[in-house]
Amino acid sequence: MQTRNLASMIHAQVEKYSDKKNALYDKEDNEWRGISWREFGNRIDNAAKGLLELGVKENEFLAIYSGNRPEWTICDYAIMSIKCSTVTIYATNISEQAEYIVDDAQIRVIFVDEQFQYDNVMKFFDKSKTLQYVIVFSKSVKIKKSKNVMYLDDLYELGRKSGKDGMLKKRLESISPDDIAAIIYTSGTTGDPKGAMLAHESFFVEIDALEPAFPMTDNDIELVFLPLSHVYEKTSCHWIHSKGATQYFCHDTDKIVEYFQEIRPTYMVGVPRLYEKVYAAVYANIEKSSGLKKKIFNWGIEVGKKYRYAEIRREPIPLSLKLQHSIAHKMVLKNVRALLGGRLNFFSAGGAPLAKEIEEFFFAANIFIAQGYGLTETCPMGTYNCPKDFKFGTVGKPIPGNEIKIAPDGEILIKGRNVMKGYWNKPEATAEVMTEDGYFMTGDIGEFDEDGFLRITDRKKDIIITANGKNVAPQKIESRMGQDYYVEQIVVIGDKQKYLTALLVPSFPALEEYANEKGIKFETHEELIKNLDIIKFYRERIDAQSKDLAHFEQIQKFSLLANPLTVERNEITPTMKVKRKVIAENYKDIITKMYAG
Repeated sequence: MQTRNLASMIHAQVEKYSDKKNALYDKEDNEWRGISWREFGNRIDNAAKGLLELGVKENEFLAIYSGNRPEWTICDYAIMSIKCSTVTIYATNISEQAEYIVDDAQIRVIFVDEQFQYDNVMKFFDKSKTLQYVIVFSKSVKIKKSKNVMYLDDLYELGRKSGKDGMLKKRLESISPDDIAAIIYTSGTTGDPKGAMLAHESFFVEIDALEPAFPMTDNDIELVFLPLSHVYEKTSCHWIHSKGATQYFCHDTDKIVEYFQEIRPTYMVGVPRLYEKVYAAVYANIEKSSGLKKKIFNWGIEVGKKYRYAEIRREPIPLSLKLQHSIAHKMVLKNVRALLGGRLNFFSAGGAPLAKEIEEFFFAANIFIAQGYGLTETCPMGTYNCPKDFKFGTVGKPIPGNEIKIAPDGEILIKGRNVMKGYWNKPEATAEVMTEDGYFMTGDIGEFDEDGFLRITDRKKDIIITANGKNVAPQKIESRMGQDYYVEQIVVIGDKQKYLTALLVPSFPALEEYANEKGIKFETHEELIKNLDIIKFYRERIDAQSKDLAHFEQIQKFSLLANPLTVERNEITPTMKVKRKVIAENYKDIITKMYAG
């Protein structure tokens, strides 16, 4: 049997851990319920045999259109177990976006989550040229049941009654490391999404790289937070399963802080915005404290940093620093760890820049943020920082099995077995992003420092060139402003203009609290953002964050927005990347006013 494929890997793990413990947890009726490794394996096999009963042929593409839940993972492995490929669709995608992917990938079978996804699929089910079966995870969804529309439990039952064990075994044994495991559509920030074809081997390149670099055992617990439809979380899941660790699925991201306290995870994959919000919330709380409490807190963080750096560099730690650290831990650092459950060993971070001061803040409390870099097309990791070799403010060094070089114009180029086989059904688009010698052109600008660590400066297509000819990296400024407790979203504008402006969505829970404290009366968010005292408040906060930026990088004017940027209006991607052209069009009247006169 081929073992270097994800389907064989999970079957081997099921056999190893079948009698030992639970593999997956999900929250039902406000209670965490576990699925044992044995049951995990049974459900994979029953779903796989059920699909064989539906006539699914080798190398077909099957779609999963769902939020995070155990069924997502079960059906992903079932699809791969019959030598087919999983096509992922974000749970937040609207009907037209899901239809585009179903048509482009010629999907016959689609798994859906709840009423939103089911209703969206049924809008185009009858007119689809390829779609034949809709399989629904949640029994609470109201469906028109037929031989073509069923619940997952019905598929399991088909598999249980099936005589397809021999066929399943044959399919499983025929899977090659070079077969396509998944087609994951890019975020489409500058055009229609494209399906990156990722082989089983592509995922194993990252698993191989993580294995010696990060301490992970079958005693670890992951909180599955990012969408499984994104390559970042999907790859992390495969790594977790390859180690026999346990997963808890976060179906409601608004409850993340509550889940930290309940689950007390040891590991999680996240995006910088999450860490920025935790950091901002802590410091907003400290801001309201007495002068003495502020001094103690800041002292505790500084002591934590000194101690951890000495520890990691294996330098002798003076007795005075040990004593200070003991006090700092009791008074400050253990409280920071407690916010995240108290057991977290490390976070993984990627997708956008993360400020060095935030990395060091968590580092002081013995929580390592392993910032890395990659793209959907590189499955996803190209570089990483790891506990024994890191530099904050960078995205780390190339992972083993990767070659990375910088093109003359500063673009980062990546080559390796993790790089996609191409975009599904789009040979011209594939040719546009590959060099003649086989490097993937990332579209990101970066540089290596003297120690071999990579720094990303910006997206090639995002760089703002002002009317004065200055090049501005907007993500760097947005990341800095995102550290503010009162900022939820911010987009910097200024291409071909004399100065920078910004669209800013306040963090309204925090702002409402501030307004109430100051006696500012309001009925609606629209009324609140027009209040002159509120506008002045944000002006002061923006200026405070901009002090050490060059003048041409400072935001001269800004507009507060009453409503957040959304996926539904195509303004951001499901992974929170900004679609600048769409935003420029959607808010052109507001932007024009900021440059008038």
